[in-house]
Amino acid sequence: MPLSKTLVHPGYTKTHVPATSNDHVKKHSAGWLGLAALALCLLGSACSREKQQEVQQLPDPQPNENGNQPNAAKTGPKNVVYIEVNNNHMANAGCYTMKGNGQPFFDIAIIFAANINYDTQAKKAVLYNNPNVTNVLNNKATFIKPLQDKGIKVLLSVLGNHQGAGFANFTSRAAAKAFAQQLSSAVTTYGLDGIDFDDEYAEYGKNGLPQPNDSSFVFLLDELRKLIPTKLITLYNIGPAAARPSYGGKKIGDFVNYAWNPYYGTYAVPNFAGMAKSQLGPAAIWINHTSVTAAKSLVTRTMNDSYGVVLYYDLNQTNNQSYFNTLGLVTQKDSVRLSSGCLRALN
Repeated sequence: MPLSKTLVHPGYTKTHVPATSNDHVKKHSAGWLGLAALALCLLGSACSREKQQEVQQLPDPQPNENGNQPNAAKTGPKNVVYIEVNNNHMANAGCYTMKGNGQPFFDIAIIFAANINYDTQAKKAVLYNNPNVTNVLNNKATFIKPLQDKGIKVLLSVLGNHQGAGFANFTSRAAAKAFAQQLSSAVTTYGLDGIDFDDEYAEYGKNGLPQPNDSSFVFLLDELRKLIPTKLITLYNIGPAAARPSYGGKKIGDFVNYAWNPYYGTYAVPNFAGMAKSQLGPAAIWINHTSVTAAKSLVTRTMNDSYGVVLYYDLNQTNNQSYFNTLGLVTQKDSVRLSSGCLRALN
């Protein structure tokens, strides 16, 4: 973890998890008279084309008190949140909604985190889920599906684990493909919406494994995209993988849907050729560790610069409605509400 820029994902233990947080309608219808007239037309009464058009024109929905149309599409940048599932309940991501249209405040919730480990017997990289991550994945009806039913995409973040294996040191396309197949299998098996890459804590060189190379991560992304063509691939912009953006005429931006700044409390635009502003998140916010004043400044700058993502970290069962409301008024131009009795502790 670079100490010169604080508040990247906080410390992380060898049990394959980050440390605890103290370390990261209205319905509108035509009046009954209009409906009756329409019925008469449909039943065969003399009715001109003009009259039919007049009767079928329903009144436009009226704006609510916030100036939003009921059930209107959510506006503003996508709000992405990492949830440390060792300590916190995934379902809390669905507790915060926009007052104007009822849609969720968070668009993407990320399970933090699985690991890329090294199997010394098989001599290959393997996907590892600690018991807490396994609990989330095996109980998707409790932790994953409720969020997806609300329109929130659920991703699995993968990061290194001090074993020398990482996204940046596959020595062949075949090796990268083998790991991509494990990731794809997890997406399919657990009904996930995609994979997030976080190239921290790999300790490249350990266990006799090679140092990073230029082709590895591009090979991995290329192979994974072939396997999950309609799913999300996202990038926490840190580490040797992110620092090697292209190889053989292909680049990270060809495969990644979104990338974001990893330094909490700061504003830094990820720089990947081929990615539009709508795919980038320069503002990184550690919930309630980044002061609300600083966070508001970050999201205001995001809006002024027309970027499409705001990153949040470490959602827990604490009532953060006031914090998110301040920021939602900037990014979505709407108040954020907390569903009563929704927040849950993990145990």
